[in-house]
Amino acid sequence: MGLISGLLTLPLAPVRGTAWIAGRLQDQAEREVYDEAAIRVELMELEALRDSDEVDEHELVQAEDALIERLVTARGLAEEGSDGRFEE
Repeated sequence: MGLISGLLTLPLAPVRGTAWIAGRLQDQAEREVYDEAAIRVELMELEALRDSDEVDEHELVQAEDALIERLVTARGLAEEGSDGRFEE
């Protein structure tokens, strides 16, 4: 970036900084949502709830389906990363 273009785009610096921070926050949130270890822990917690009969079976099945879908997505993202197409 040259001096002139740097001076002309200087007023946009806060916007670029905000966009960069938003991108980093999104990356971190996706890593947390698709963390396989965290998903497995949540599945074990659901199993404990099922054993205690505290929650309706229909709700447990829905929550379990959502977690399994997240796990499948996480594994797909991990495979993409090993192919070099997805970068964390």
